Amino acid sequence: MNPLEYNTKEVDRYYMSFEKMYPKAYNKKKTNPYTKTRVILLNGTEYESVWFLHQFARNCEVDEIKQALSQVRKQEQMQQKRIACLKPLNESILETTIAYEQLAIDLTATLAQNDPDENNRDALNFALLEDFDHLYRFSNLMMIDVKNADPDFLVGKCTEIMPARPTIAHHRYPKDDVKKPMNAKKADLYSKLVAGIITAAEQQTMNYYMNISQWYKNDLGRKLYAEIGMVEEQHVTQYESLKDPTCSWLEQWVLHEYTEAYLYYSAYVEEKDEYIKNVWLDHYEMECAHLKLACHLLEKYEKRNHIGVIGKGEFPKLLTLGTNKQYVRDVLERTILLTGDRQRYTDIMKLKDNADFFLYQDEIIPDEKKVASHIVINKAIEKFGQDYRYQDKANPVKELQNRKKDNITIARKK
Repeated sequence: MNPLEYNTKEVDRYYMSFEKMYPKAYNKKKTNPYTKTRVILLNGTEYESVWFLHQFARNCEVDEIKQALSQVRKQEQMQQKRIACLKPLNESILETTIAYEQLAIDLTATLAQNDPDENNRDALNFALLEDFDHLYRFSNLMMIDVKNADPDFLVGKCTEIMPARPTIAHHRYPKDDVKKPMNAKKADLYSKLVAGIITAAEQQTMNYYMNISQWYKNDLGRKLYAEIGMVEEQHVTQYESLKDPTCSWLEQWVLHEYTEAYLYYSAYVEEKDEYIKNVWLDHYEMECAHLKLACHLLEKYEKRNHIGVIGKGEFPKLLTLGTNKQYVRDVLERTILLTGDRQRYTDIMKLKDNADFFLYQDEIIPDEKKVASHIVINKAIEKFGQDYRYQDKANPVKELQNRKKDNITIARKK
């Protein structure tokens, strides 16, 4: 599929009525978990688009471009509102959170398995284990706080729930999250899509946690969202650093619109819910029109066509969200001990004793017994006699198999 060849109307023909902007919400008990994750992914993609277009406008002096940005941005806002309200009123903060983490795990694993760029793959696999552990911590919070909680039902038993690199070990010195950027002129188109998709997805999670923390009903939950929200800040720093910073604003705009079109078409192909499937197709057509406009302005103001950014436009392999249990287990077993070390990922046992990681950990964690991600597991053990897990078999890391003691030293201390 080539979005540049898709038949569209003029951009100004795509504004929505308020009635259309408010869709029929999905049924949280009957809807496939990957439909829920697609809703979150596309919502985050629209959020990223809106803020990119605002930043572009604030750094642009060409009236024609600024006016075009305002047109497209208005429609992206409409799309975002429409997608956000697919979430039903009776879906709780924690239920939504479980879907966020399932998306983070299975999206990251899928992208890592298909990206030819080693630098991208290393970044994806590294953060994958951290999001996997976040799912485990939030699931235990749900078991403590919610009567008749059933996290494994929420993930459709498609994603295991068990500890990985402990969340307490995720807190790194900021400079250790900045990685080497790609060269967009040489990079594979799929790799460029990956950097944009995963940055938008993790930014959406960061925004959700940083805003929802204040609304949770008890202190432990508020603290856990705040703590994991800080890790999501690190993930956004890591992923956005993979992008080529030398691309012009117009080049970035073309790639943003292409990424949205790619995701909507991928979602359309995979979606089983007919109502939501039609939403994806509707938005795909809008994004094709936006992409054509961005390509026109690139050619007009930079005298370059889209081929240098997205090739001829034909989509690479479409994104398919599904179970990745064995892949996650393999990454967990191979890379549990890694931590950030400037542009590298280094085995914790090989870091110098005065490495920034250890100094930063000492500064922000003076008492590990007071860290929310650790407290939540201790409380679950205290209440149920062991932690909550959904796993097909024992954790592949021996040190993480004990269900009556939370390991907070692995990947954190020598």
